[in-house]
Amino acid sequence: MLTGGCYCGAVRYEAGGEPTERALCHCSICRATTGAPAVAWFTVERADFRYTAGAPAVFASTPEAERAFCGTCGTQLTFVHADYGGKRIDVTTASLDDPESAPPVEHIWTRSRLAWMADLNGLPERTMADRP
Repeated sequence: MLTGGCYCGAVRYEAGGEPTERALCHCSICRATTGAPAVAWFTVERADFRYTAGAPAVFASTPEAERAFCGTCGTQLTFVHADYGGKRIDVTTASLDDPESAPPVEHIWTRSRLAWMADLNGLPERTMADRP
């Protein structure tokens, strides 16, 4: 069982079963709705997903898709597309209690990827202690 929730703890969920997709999405809508350069998602059967605390707010990001998020802290939690026929739900990987339990195995919507996201391996790394 995968468990997770929003940053402030107002909304919690459980996702059972084995994720069928685990991807890092580069689409412009994911970027715009999160303020992040890409979003990691995993997919489970809708019947295997449930909210265990609170209720998310829902936003229709396109006529075919809805995104659920915490109305208090803004954490994006799920994505459902009409093409799924009510059978699947995508869940943000970083909202898991243990995001390492469902790491992405592919990149999707790479035509929309920001050019500077193509190769970040050469950037220097530093810790908070290294800040000026």
